[in-house]
Amino acid sequence: MTKTIAFFNNKGGVSKTTTCFNLGWMLAERGHKVIMVDADPQCNLTGMVLDLREEDALEKFYSENPKRNLKDALEPAFASRPVRLAPVECVPVTGREGLYLLPGHVGLAEDEVSLGIAQQLSESVQALKNLPGSFRYLFDITAAEYDADFVLVDLSPGLGSINQNLVTTADFFAIPASPDVFSVMALASLSRVLPRWMAWGRNAAGLEALADADYPFPKPDLKFLGMIVQRYRLKGGEPTEAFRSYFDDLDKSVTDTLVPALTRADLLLPGNKYQEAGLEPTLRLANIPDFNTLIANSQQARKPVFSLTQEDVKRRGFVWGTIRAQISNFNEIFEDMAERIERLTS
Repeated sequence: MTKTIAFFNNKGGVSKTTTCFNLGWMLAERGHKVIMVDADPQCNLTGMVLDLREEDALEKFYSENPKRNLKDALEPAFASRPVRLAPVECVPVTGREGLYLLPGHVGLAEDEVSLGIAQQLSESVQALKNLPGSFRYLFDITAAEYDADFVLVDLSPGLGSINQNLVTTADFFAIPASPDVFSVMALASLSRVLPRWMAWGRNAAGLEALADADYPFPKPDLKFLGMIVQRYRLKGGEPTEAFRSYFDDLDKSVTDTLVPALTRADLLLPGNKYQEAGLEPTLRLANIPDFNTLIANSQQARKPVFSLTQEDVKRRGFVWGTIRAQISNFNEIFEDMAERIERLTS
């Protein structure tokens, strides 16, 4: 059965996209079929897979590949056309069998208002009733077409209606964060927002209009996988002192604020699931230090950091030895995270 995982934080700049890409590749490397969905109008995930270096490359891709992006695939629902949604022909990721991309579209944000209205008025306005369930329906039929084990959804920062919909209708979610004051504040915000979204979702699933829609709104059953702390610098193999204090603040915010809020909203897995997957009470899914210059090599080679070769980084001798050790460390980090996710979602 396909598991849909949303990567979400209303704070930007926490490396959601790079995590989604690297994790998707690792899960595929471990034998799973994985579809990555670019639900961020900035289309950074799409840019990590497709070669967009030429001017107007994205527009060219759209024109030459109609319906092979999230916005256009949803168009029959949002334009109220008498045509059912169809599975998306995803883009196979070069170099990794079993990994696919459902490309994003810069115009997806244009559907934000329509969806927001639909999610408030769908019971009284019949023309809008198909919109709230359309995203998850599209993901499900596309996953079935590819026999996918995982659908990883890369979300934009923000608290708009599209993110509300995609988080609420996912099976699981993870929160990427950085060790800084803004991520601590974001966790406090999510502790308030996520229960409110779930209350809306559970109510929406009980509405007759949405249950009878062409794309029924699914009954939410969302569960938290954990927090991914990333984008910090190391010294002697450990986070520098400046970052360590924020690690403590993040842990405190999770245990004192986020976990109680998620518990009340029934958004946590049974406690033994986290223990069996090796997570501590802080529910830290992974710690990922800064990629530094390797991120540029990764983007240029369009492959994950842990798969970079000496040819990709163009370094020799002692410098290559140091970089190779870093690459090996990132491989271990993402392999451990993939294994934890396998256990948590089993």
